[in-house]
Amino acid sequence: MGRARFPTVTMQEKLDDLAGRREDAHNAGSQRSIDRQYEKGKMLARERIDYFLDDGSFHELDLLARHRAQASGLEERPYTDGVITGWGTVDGRKVFVFSQDFTVFGGALGEVFAEKIHKLMDLSLKVGAPLIGLNDGAGARIQEGVVSLASYGGIFHRNVLASGVVPQISVILGPCAGGAVYSPAMTDFIFMVRETSHMFITGPDVVKTVTGEDVTLEELGGAMSHASKSGVATFVADDEKACLDDVRFLLSFLPANNLEEPPTDDCTDDPDRDCPELRDILPDSPNLPYDMADIVRSCVDDGEFFEYFPHFAKSIICGFARIDGKPVGVVGNQPKILAGVLDIESAEKAARFVRTCDAFNIPLITFVDVPGFLPGVDQEYGGIIRHGAKLLYAYCEATVPRISVITRKAYGGAYVVMDSKSIGSDLAFAWPTAELAVMGPQGAVEIVYRRELQQAADPAARRAELVADYTEKYANPYAAAERGYIDDVIDPADTRRKLVAGLRMLSTKREELPRRKHGNVPL
Repeated sequence: MGRARFPTVTMQEKLDDLAGRREDAHNAGSQRSIDRQYEKGKMLARERIDYFLDDGSFHELDLLARHRAQASGLEERPYTDGVITGWGTVDGRKVFVFSQDFTVFGGALGEVFAEKIHKLMDLSLKVGAPLIGLNDGAGARIQEGVVSLASYGGIFHRNVLASGVVPQISVILGPCAGGAVYSPAMTDFIFMVRETSHMFITGPDVVKTVTGEDVTLEELGGAMSHASKSGVATFVADDEKACLDDVRFLLSFLPANNLEEPPTDDCTDDPDRDCPELRDILPDSPNLPYDMADIVRSCVDDGEFFEYFPHFAKSIICGFARIDGKPVGVVGNQPKILAGVLDIESAEKAARFVRTCDAFNIPLITFVDVPGFLPGVDQEYGGIIRHGAKLLYAYCEATVPRISVITRKAYGGAYVVMDSKSIGSDLAFAWPTAELAVMGPQGAVEIVYRRELQQAADPAARRAELVADYTEKYANPYAAAERGYIDDVIDPADTRRKLVAGLRMLSTKREELPRRKHGNVPL
């Protein structure tokens, strides 16, 4: 009996088969799903990657992956399984990216979908490069049941392992609901798009059923709700392309990982430049507001300031800028809003920003004009003590170069919290207008001279006299300078020059924290 003969398959036929499979993978979604995506004004998953990354730099992983859950009723087995993963470059710097594909199973996460993300996250951590997630999915794949939920757990666990090691950025470009929101919540930055991005644990229908509240999708989980009310969305853009442009811009300030320094640009702004406009920026009355962002823009390179959480906790401003071509993180009280007080939201916002900068070796510049903590029953019951301690903890723990500049008020415990010399600021400068004291002159006089004022023939005139005397003696930077709590009292016009010199001096700063498993942040 002769030996069985098998048909010979040529290399070309194998290549044709591969090309057919790749073509199917690149067109995994139905035309109807694609049309619906466009009708909503949204880009497709691959279009987003192509727009975001440098031209021709994307290398895809797991293009031919497919689910193995036929037994659960999923008969269709499209390639990619609903998420596109791989690596590429942004401005020539390596990044890892996944893009959820709403045209395949609605972008819902199943076992293979999650395995692709797990693999990408593991590579990102091993290689030491940022991870960017483009989220546009319907949550867990119901047909795969508890497997989907366990798969989410694998993502969350890796988010925590990577936290503070590589930058993690979540871009919400569609729905992100239920358990799916917790991965973005544990990343460093969340970007959203007006009208098309939505995040929530439970949707409007469930809210209506359980609490009886009527709320729209946009009100409950839209970009501006999360940017201004919940403090979930760090940045908001008007459309997807603007959003992806902002992500690229943010990456220009961040190192690839915690062992690298942030990227340096050629300085196009004279490091020795004067800022004469700062001499006239403060109002004559210490009770009148001004815009702290104007001071920041005067001091940083080319006036460029990329604000962090610009719609949330507006009594403090935080953001990224460059000084002498090098990235810095800037924190400043904002006298335009609530006189620049620290409250629950502003303390949390600044604390998270300080910890993010410290994790990624970005020096901190703090501009201080703080009259104190916001008083009130709501603040006390809401835990202002605990939340204010978060900012204090963040500054005390930060080992990056730290410089503070007191422009005007620095009162009470809030002064100490705002990166004062006593909690580890490397350099502390003050303008001649600075007022360092336990409290403002009015409050101090009411407490210290209460009995005298009660007995005075003309309490109003005596109060004015005592306030003027207190102001002259204490509401200035010189008592603090005499004791070394301020390193120098400077001409406001010299602020940029002092910051440049200070950062250059501190560039070799090395500071080690005590060995421990981790500290216990007052969460």
